[in-house]
Amino acid sequence: MSVGAFTLATAPLLPWTAIALLAAVCALVLGFGLLRRAPGLVWRAIAFAILLAALVNPSVVEEQRSPQPDIAIVVVDESPSQRIGDRQRATETALASLKDRLARERDLDLRVIRAGKPQPGAGDDGTRLFNALDRAMSEVPRQRLAGVVMITDGQVHDVPSGDANALREAVGAPLHVLLSGQPYEGDRRLVVDQAPSFGLVGKQLKLTIRVEDLPMGSPKEQEGSSTSQARLTWRKDGGTPHPVMVPVDRDVPLPVVIDHGGPNVIELEVEPGAQELTLDNNRAVVAVNGVRDRLRVLLVSGEPHAGERVWRNILKSDPSVDLVHFTILRPPEKQDGTPIRELSLIAFPIRELFDVKLDEFDLIIFDRYSRRGVIPQAYLENVARYVRNGGAFLEAAGPSFGTPLSLARTPLGTILPTEPTGDVFEEGFKARVTDLGRRHPVTEGLSGAGAAGGEPTWGRWFRQVEARVHHGTTLMSGDHGDPLLVLDRVGKGRVAQLLSDQMWFWARGFEGGGPEAELLRRLAYWLMKEPDLEENDLRAVVEGDRLAVTRQSLEPDDRPVTVTAPDGSTRSLTLSPDTGGRSTGSLPIGEMGLYRVTDGSRTALAAAGPLNPVEFADVRTTPEKLAPVVAAIGGGIFWVGSGTLPEIRRVSPDRAAAGRNWMGLRVNGDYTVTGFSETPLLPGIAALLLIVGGLLAAWRREGS
Repeated sequence: MSVGAFTLATAPLLPWTAIALLAAVCALVLGFGLLRRAPGLVWRAIAFAILLAALVNPSVVEEQRSPQPDIAIVVVDESPSQRIGDRQRATETALASLKDRLARERDLDLRVIRAGKPQPGAGDDGTRLFNALDRAMSEVPRQRLAGVVMITDGQVHDVPSGDANALREAVGAPLHVLLSGQPYEGDRRLVVDQAPSFGLVGKQLKLTIRVEDLPMGSPKEQEGSSTSQARLTWRKDGGTPHPVMVPVDRDVPLPVVIDHGGPNVIELEVEPGAQELTLDNNRAVVAVNGVRDRLRVLLVSGEPHAGERVWRNILKSDPSVDLVHFTILRPPEKQDGTPIRELSLIAFPIRELFDVKLDEFDLIIFDRYSRRGVIPQAYLENVARYVRNGGAFLEAAGPSFGTPLSLARTPLGTILPTEPTGDVFEEGFKARVTDLGRRHPVTEGLSGAGAAGGEPTWGRWFRQVEARVHHGTTLMSGDHGDPLLVLDRVGKGRVAQLLSDQMWFWARGFEGGGPEAELLRRLAYWLMKEPDLEENDLRAVVEGDRLAVTRQSLEPDDRPVTVTAPDGSTRSLTLSPDTGGRSTGSLPIGEMGLYRVTDGSRTALAAAGPLNPVEFADVRTTPEKLAPVVAAIGGGIFWVGSGTLPEIRRVSPDRAAAGRNWMGLRVNGDYTVTGFSETPLLPGIAALLLIVGGLLAAWRREGS
């Protein structure tokens, strides 16, 4: 509906300066006439006034105005903390009441903006309501904004800062906050104060954690609400839980051993406190990337041979490997009459290597070593114990392994996966990857292996020790289909046995050579428990808005996996066979937090978004964060958790926007002009006639 409005407008025929000068001249003439007491002065004044008015050219403008409704913006907080208790119900109840009340206002439009809901892959920005408000206000003319209402728990993490004038100008309308929770809420939370991102494998890492009880209220209400100690449970990589008692409201160091490379996921959980809003912030997750400072490798060559240099070159080519290499050049039984003083050989530090510093090595390699009395049986027993306690041992067997001098007849025989038959084949053959080897990460996809059942393209070897496998996994076979490369787990450690000393043919490029460097690299890192080379493993990773799951297994496994979401809900996921021993699958996710994947025997963890989101750092309903902005802009803060909504009033822009149990929305009275008409007050001919008439009247008055 359009309404008419009248205004007075001018369109001067001359510049205002000229009109002002003319008015001054007229005033001088009238003043002179007044001094002379000239008759007809009044008529001259009337003529001059009409002249000046005609030059100003006044007119009446009639505008046809169409009133524009004001706009109220309601920002609804949908952050995870809003799902605590009855906050979501209180929020929706308040929103419904607002809609019902404001629907009766014919000159007011309502726009509802929902914000704060986290998305997988987003950063740890917390609840950002003002960003959403800025986007909504960019589409609203400021002269039509009646006010802004935020329905939230007060935990907003993008509150603008600045002086009152800047804040008032930024919003330009009253800001009201409706708090969805209850006053004087209390909660317990677990804080990880210090957590390094990296840790050395085999070393102890110290986390600093703190259990906090956060009450709100008077001291009498807080008295007795906190206990002096709380039970904290932690576990690593989904393993065995470790409970420990920790003091409340104090920093506590928590030592954790990093026992493998790659991500080490540490989960922490504290028991519920006397006051609890949610248990989500009673849990925390820390991901520490395990790295190896230097890989200490002990290589013992039983005698000089063509392949000895290959082992040394491959290990020395890796800058992360610290190699200690000894070659036994002169066994004790050798008697050639050379005086001891003429020998330039250095002594073999047996006790230092195999007793004092044995546990400092990450990997021990015996290359063509035989039982010749150089290393006493007690020290070989130390090596076996070292493996059972978590060490790594690799034997590259020479022809002596098939003789009475075999290591199988020493204490090392208790950890070796094979037992020699006594035969040594010395004829050309090509190493072949077994069916299990094609599923094992150590040998899967080796260049030159050929297709299953096909002929490898790499070169031949010419010696193999025949042996029977009594435990372990055969990854490669050689002459007559006998085992060539066997891996095994012994206690906490790992053992690998290569039943040939001819790998150097590959290194020399014989018949095209072979992937000796890649094979030995994978073999060494498998022995040192590199997670990416585990033959039976379950992995999960968040890729965008999907959770990707990979299962690595030596045997085909079609069991579905169970995915537990951060909110505790579970889903089943069937994996499809992929290359090698892998099977993969994925499913969409819509919630941030820690996802747990299990197939009944193994567990994998994957984090969507931040591990410990700022959203749950403090979940108590509070007016403190928004109070400075509300005070600067103008508005009110009201508690609506009990279901009571403040009265809504329409107020003029120069009036207070909030009071006791009422909030105001501004009446702006904005409009658009749909048409106008202009009527001159002194048309030219009329003005001329009046001026001439006035001058004639003055002349007649003077002549009478």
